[in-house]
Amino acid sequence: MTEPDPAAADQGRVWLVERTYSDDEQNLVILTYATLDGERYYRKERALTSFTDTRDTTAAAEVAPENLGRTEPDRVEQYAAEAGRMAEAHDPEDTV
Repeated sequence: MTEPDPAAADQGRVWLVERTYSDDEQNLVILTYATLDGERYYRKERALTSFTDTRDTTAAAEVAPENLGRTEPDRVEQYAAEAGRMAEAHDPEDTV
């Protein structure tokens, strides 16, 4: 594993912090990625189209800074902890 690069947060690197499934009929997987400080996040929705749909989920993603949202204050600490754990355990391109 590589050491987390603090400068990467400024370049738009975010780490997977949450994976949830929609409660409605849309069959969506919601992936939430966050910066190492937990202050910014990126949300990605994926439709589950079939069992043969093999799109990998990576430990990290590169996102343009203008596409990052501000994390709700009550989630910043949680997202920072989860992003840190992912960065320590995985290389950015690892499939998780």
